[in-house]
Amino acid sequence: MTAAAGPVTPILDRFDLSGKVAVVTGASSGLGVAYAAALAQAGAALALGARRADRLDDTVRAVREAGGQAIGIPTDVCRIEDCAALVAGALESFGRVDILVNNAGTGGEYHGVVDDPPEHFRRTVDINLHGSYWMIQACARVMGPGSSIVNISSVMALTTAKMPAAAYSASKAGVLGLTRDLAAQLGPMGIRVNAILPGVFPSEATAHYSENYRRKIVAAKIPIGRIGKPEEIAAVVVFLASEAAAYITGVSLPVDGGVLIN
Repeated sequence: MTAAAGPVTPILDRFDLSGKVAVVTGASSGLGVAYAAALAQAGAALALGARRADRLDDTVRAVREAGGQAIGIPTDVCRIEDCAALVAGALESFGRVDILVNNAGTGGEYHGVVDDPPEHFRRTVDINLHGSYWMIQACARVMGPGSSIVNISSVMALTTAKMPAAAYSASKAGVLGLTRDLAAQLGPMGIRVNAILPGVFPSEATAHYSENYRRKIVAAKIPIGRIGKPEEIAAVVVFLASEAAAYITGVSLPVDGGVLIN
């Protein structure tokens, strides 16, 4: 015997984030700015965190000028007190936290295993993995049922670009393990936890690539034949944050133009 069906939410309404509050880290540049803009367009109020206060202010200003609500709080996710302060700021300004986009991260540097300075490896893991955990911990304490956490990992968690990037790859692989475990822990509380694995997108890390090098990457690695557009991955963040993904948790979703099928 099946339960009586309740009212059905129209499909497009499931993507609406009106009345929701999203915390986005790493919101001062690159894809973090795109995530913030997309979430605001979907109706969410934003509490934005990043280390570079001046560039964070630029993101806040852009969201407000587009008609959205946003505050910015300088945040180093390696500092547990900064993570707590960002969440406290969201509560003070908007009264709740429904969404976390764990975007703060670093690509680190390229060092072979025999030459990798310990401080480089530790710092990369501290930002990419530990910082994600501290932000989840702070948000999970105040999130209610129906909330969503979106962790930003990388295709490098599952493959290699044949560059010496052990710290980055290991930390981003750790984010996938974190996602699975916390999806199990937080599911009974009504909180979903998923991860996105971006492929190649415009960013500060890729800005120095020559056009010739970009073409080589596309030809060798990306079956869809081009690098990604920021709005394409931002749309996936909105999806996972929204009721449209209400029955999805513990998933690691590549957004990579087919990199991982090679």
